[in-house]
Amino acid sequence: MVYLTSSGSRSALLIIDMLNDFVKEGGALVVPAAAGIISHIEVELKKAREAKTPVIYVNDSHSPDDAEFESWPKHAVEGTWGAEVVKELAPSEGEHVVSKRRYSGFFGTNLDLLLHELDVKTLTLTGTVTNICVYSTALDAYMRGYEIVVVENCIAGLTKEDHETALRWMKELLGARII
Repeated sequence: MVYLTSSGSRSALLIIDMLNDFVKEGGALVVPAAAGIISHIEVELKKAREAKTPVIYVNDSHSPDDAEFESWPKHAVEGTWGAEVVKELAPSEGEHVVSKRRYSGFFGTNLDLLLHELDVKTLTLTGTVTNICVYSTALDAYMRGYEIVVVENCIAGLTKEDHETALRWMKELLGARII
């Protein structure tokens, strides 16, 4: 059965940047609260899989000399442990993985095309970092006409203040439903 939202549109679960470099001890750019959301995302992932809802991993994946490293420490370099999804949330066969080089899951990727092919109209967002990659993806989703749902206990920010500000922006500016 395909999961339908309250508006009747098909949804997809996006898991954004739940990578070793952001989540696990020894990672290049660990988000302090990220490890604490793994179990909550596991619950959402199980529900999505049971409902046959498309699951899409949206992952940072950089070349060793990526220009982003002028602003951030080197992280999520393609082919390294740091760029792998944490083992607790690893993709299953048939689930989609979209690699990105910038904050938004839409910028320079095939995410929009994939969502259209899957007939998805509503995106349920989880992952890290609330005020950077999650917010950027939400903003681009809004600009493309998608409905946005954010699972509050399934996202993590660099600081509590940044996290709460981004949540408020997604709700007030993008019309996201925060659950």
